[in-house]
Amino acid sequence: QYRIVESGGGLVQPGGSLRLSCVASKFRQDYYAIAWFRQAPGKEREEVSCLATSDGSTTYADSVKGRFTVSIDNAENTVNTVYLQMNALTPEDTAVYYCAVDVTAPRAELCRGTLSDYVFWGQGTQVTVSS
Repeated sequence: QYRIVESGGGLVQPGGSLRLSCVASKFRQDYYAIAWFRQAPGKEREEVSCLATSDGSTTYADSVKGRFTVSIDNAENTVNTVYLQMNALTPEDTAVYYCAVDVTAPRAELCRGTLSDYVFWGQGTQVTVSS
């Protein structure tokens, strides 16, 4: 049974920082993509950042480049912990943040998938940026 659990959300003032955590079961595939998505009220879910477990390469949405950093701790045998460090937060970053895993992409296509390619999802964690 695969599990994905996010944590670390909360209320923060504009300009502040938060670090989200995603604890995800290690999948039997040799490599896969672990991504952070977010969904604000009335808006579509969008990809924020992605990390390929094959080589640790990362991608970011233009709206968060230079402010957000994704990293992974895979020292544990059974889980990966993926962090999303979020700095210089603005009210536009307010959303529910989700962690998701794509296990079907070929190695060369990791982090190029669309929303529907991610079949394993966490329950989400709320981030609210407000003064």
